[in-house]
Amino acid sequence: MTSQEINADISRRAVMHASAMKWQASPSSSVWRKRLHLVGNAESGQVTSIVRYDAAAAFPAHDHPEGEEIIVLEGTFSDEHGEWLAGTYLLNPAGFHHAPFSREGCLLFVKLRQYSGAGRQHHALRTDEMPWQAESHLGIDVKPLYSEVGFGDEMRLERWASGVSPGAVSYPNGVEILVIKGVLEDEQGAYGELSWLRLPCGARHTPVSPDGCEIYLKIGALPALRSISTI
Repeated sequence: MTSQEINADISRRAVMHASAMKWQASPSSSVWRKRLHLVGNAESGQVTSIVRYDAAAAFPAHDHPEGEEIIVLEGTFSDEHGEWLAGTYLLNPAGFHHAPFSREGCLLFVKLRQYSGAGRQHHALRTDEMPWQAESHLGIDVKPLYSEVGFGDEMRLERWASGVSPGAVSYPNGVEILVIKGVLEDEQGAYGELSWLRLPCGARHTPVSPDGCEIYLKIGALPALRSISTI
């Protein structure tokens, strides 16, 4: 595995605690990142990151040939298409072009080059204005973010009440989880704010949140990702 690749073997469980990681420079001197997953070239590979824009930061205009997904965690993220406040969810399909910036600064969760395929629709949701929907398991509420006919990935926010555990959960096509608030736990550890967890296809765990949490989940997308074996 080359030095540029991070958690590149999709068949393996991966955990990154972004709050404890150091910020790294990007091609823009006022934009910083913490890479959680990278397969391929540092600036053109499939990548999952926490990204920080300083106040008055800007990034040069660029294309997204395999799409982009963004959750605005703090501040306001902007481009020529709009101003996206904290709580905004964006799915920019393959071929999207923009010149992003932030007047006040912002913190983002960003996934790049993981949304290939013609026909995806652009999504822009103000999740802070969306109502929580009751899930089948008592104590877990949901905000659906993305699901589209013809594509295997599903994204959602979940809010867990204190002490909730749905029991053993299986993921036939894998899952990625970002802890936005609170702490999520399972048999192998505890995951605080901005912790990222990826479980491979066929994985199973028994999650619990002793004091409640809010998490982002991306379900069913791993078979479409590139992977480099570490064996």
